[in-house]
Amino acid sequence: MAKIVRILILIGLLVSLALATATRAATPRIDVLVVKGTINPVLVDYIERGIEQAEEDGAVALIIQMDTPGGLDTSMRLIIQAMDRTRVPIVVYVPAGARAASAGFFITIAADVAAMAPDTTIGSAHPVAVGAGGEAQMSETMLEKVENEAVAYARGIALAHGRNVDWAEKAVRDSANVDATRALQLDVIDIIAPDMASLVAQLHNRTVTMPDGSIVVLRTQDAVLRSIPMTWMENFLYTIADPNIAYLLLGLAGLGILTEILNPGLIFPGVVGSISGLLAFYALGMLPVNYAGILLIVLAFGLFVAEVFTAGFGLLTTGGIVSLVIGSLILFKGGPMFRISPWLITVVTVIVAGVFYFIISRVVLAHRRVATTGREELVSKTAVVRVALDPEGTVFYHGELWKAVSEAGRIEPGETVIITRVDGLTLYVTSQGGQPKGTGPDA
Repeated sequence: MAKIVRILILIGLLVSLALATATRAATPRIDVLVVKGTINPVLVDYIERGIEQAEEDGAVALIIQMDTPGGLDTSMRLIIQAMDRTRVPIVVYVPAGARAASAGFFITIAADVAAMAPDTTIGSAHPVAVGAGGEAQMSETMLEKVENEAVAYARGIALAHGRNVDWAEKAVRDSANVDATRALQLDVIDIIAPDMASLVAQLHNRTVTMPDGSIVVLRTQDAVLRSIPMTWMENFLYTIADPNIAYLLLGLAGLGILTEILNPGLIFPGVVGSISGLLAFYALGMLPVNYAGILLIVLAFGLFVAEVFTAGFGLLTTGGIVSLVIGSLILFKGGPMFRISPWLITVVTVIVAGVFYFIISRVVLAHRRVATTGREELVSKTAVVRVALDPEGTVFYHGELWKAVSEAGRIEPGETVIITRVDGLTLYVTSQGGQPKGTGPDA
């Protein structure tokens, strides 16, 4: 009897599992990706991952909810290529209060279904020159080539997806921009939906022609929406790819590394600076960088360091500040969306100048203290090794770090040394109780 009960329970469990599986299979699911911000390589990876997941899970459609001012041309093209390769119908939806400008315009008209909320805009797709000098420095012929290429691309996408070819050209050539109602009238988009629920309802029974020519009828009634968020790593990388964050990381890297160079043994500034530098260079690799801007910023820090070693707050520091400001202003190309906030440039410049002013002041003070006491006063004094002398290193004397040279072989950190002579700001030392090599009573 007990055996029969167990068999019946097992059968019941199997039937329940089969019913649950059948219910899930009968319930359509729509995956949703959220794009908010500039189009860059991180978004390419995110959208490609979302498309693959939608294909593997059998989603009836994939909605890309997008709000963007534009972005990089190369990233935009990679996203459109991924959309064209997929077996899942792609719906691009511009939600309430959002926009699909520049690169966002191209992605929207490349969708199988393009939808917008009533209070949204689309267009402004004129290409922004990202050459070394920007549009102002490009020849008229080159500008014409860039514009014509973008026009041909927009017309091709519009033609392939049955949209208004002439207006697509106008959006590129004249930076035309329209609201959702006008976009629907012009056959730029297919649906106006105030929210996601309305969009899903209007997608039901809509016929979609896929890039391979196949016809798909969307069955979205009672569909379940499943959001595919960015991973924590994608979120982090997308955040630092912002021009302001990348610039902040670059400034922090310069401060940290140079503080460590000027004050060996602090360790913490060097670690923070190195990590910030690696993150900054990763972020810069995803942005339209003007290399002249980077060189000017590097020159600025070089001038600050040179000022430290000349022990005078003057021309080099002023030149460094000017170089830092100009480099910051021209660091990125590609239009307003890649422009660093002037307030951030001001704050970073003031902080960098303040830190180096403090360092320079300490160096000047130490230099004057040595001058008043005289070099002879240092001879025969003891100091403590901070950075191993092999033969050059650093010693700590009278509250200051000094460059030192060992005259008695390698001397380890922590050992006490005797100052034998002074050459400028360099101390020559030997181990306490030892004699410099090649010297003695008769030397």
